[in-house]
Amino acid sequence: MAASKETVLGAAKQFINYINKSPSPFHAVDEVSKMLLRSGFKELQETQAWDIKPQQKYFLTRNKSTIIAFAVGGKFKPGNGFSIVGAHTDSPCLKVKPDSKKNKVGYQMVGVECYGGGIWHTWFDRDLTIAGRVLVRNKDKIDHRLIHVERPILRVPNICIHLMRDHNEKFGPNKETHVCPVLATAVQAELQGDSGISETNVPGFTPQCLKHQPLLVKLICDELDIQPDQMLDFELCLADTQPAAIGGILEEFIFAPRLDNLLNAYCATEALIESCIGNSLSEDPNIRLICLFDNEEVGSQSAQGAASTLQELVLRRLSAGGSSTAFEESMPKSYMMSVDQAHAVHPNYAEKHESNHQPGLHKGYVVKFNSNQRYATTAITTAILREVAKTAGVPLQDFVVRNDSPCGSTIGPIMSAKLGMPTIDIGSPQLSMHSIREMCCTSSIYQGIQLFQGFFENYPRVFASMNM
Repeated sequence: MAASKETVLGAAKQFINYINKSPSPFHAVDEVSKMLLRSGFKELQETQAWDIKPQQKYFLTRNKSTIIAFAVGGKFKPGNGFSIVGAHTDSPCLKVKPDSKKNKVGYQMVGVECYGGGIWHTWFDRDLTIAGRVLVRNKDKIDHRLIHVERPILRVPNICIHLMRDHNEKFGPNKETHVCPVLATAVQAELQGDSGISETNVPGFTPQCLKHQPLLVKLICDELDIQPDQMLDFELCLADTQPAAIGGILEEFIFAPRLDNLLNAYCATEALIESCIGNSLSEDPNIRLICLFDNEEVGSQSAQGAASTLQELVLRRLSAGGSSTAFEESMPKSYMMSVDQAHAVHPNYAEKHESNHQPGLHKGYVVKFNSNQRYATTAITTAILREVAKTAGVPLQDFVVRNDSPCGSTIGPIMSAKLGMPTIDIGSPQLSMHSIREMCCTSSIYQGIQLFQGFFENYPRVFASMNM
């Protein structure tokens, strides 16, 4: 039975609340951590020994931008399988440079770096702010502090068409010289922008606060209630201040930033939590995990990325206590959903899709196929998913990229090759991927939660039915 509009909208509104609180990967992980703690999960530290118990729930973070959470089946023993949903926490954005102070023709600017493959022209003429983390010296300790300035402070202005007559035909901004946001005018900064920051310097040592516009430093310090010399380092993203919203005349769309891929990070978290409420966990021979990685948009090659050893190390620790080959025994029994957003067919560019593979909004999750292994999907992993989806009541669509078009990739091939684990690549359909404002359907949130919850609860049964 199809879910009611009220149910679908309710799930979508909860997701919008999450995405509005998650302007950076650090915020996204922090919000997931809060959701897990409220649901009885216990936080673990990588640096400490673990005492893992059946039917208990745990999570750990790395770099505060990657999180792995898991619930231990009541019948789990080392050598049994892992049921995994993997996604990522990062999105294309502009990031503040380590030395960002720029002054041009009477404007105070902030130097930024382009992170990932963003559609950078969509960042022009948007009301921007900063969000991320700041490392703060607190006496003899160094604290990790989150910051999100919830008002417009930056803007990348377009050049007027009168000065670039072919603007509509040839606009291709230089990412170094043209994608540089304005913070203030020099004259107003001088008249009313006293920051209280001393410009004195220690020979051979430049305090971090002197590498950035004094007004920006003052804003950060005021937000965190610290002094400039307490600010050690930061990682700050620029973010649109316009909140995510339900859209469309029939309230069927979500207009939001960072749908790729916070939509699936959120759905995976909700599904893991929901799957632990009933009695199914007590009968589960597997461990249910969500693995939400940073740095997917730039290739996953980092200590907190999917190409790191993090997931393998966690799975090995969970396999400890069994035979010497418990970990190796568990891999072929396991299954990973690599979940990343998918390309819905575009009404104005329908020719960009292969004619038999045109995923639509509201039509279910998309299974991604690529014979050149840009996606990890196989016939076996697809058959398993179709059984799970049928039980969960979630429709599926197929996607293959055109032969004359390049194909993106995901964490799926990385993880399946590293671990030898059966893996499938799926995602919910959306438009405007990698724009500052993206678009999807409200159905995807409810369907994603239902699909992933159904996977956690039913995968061991489906695997046992496979006569391979």
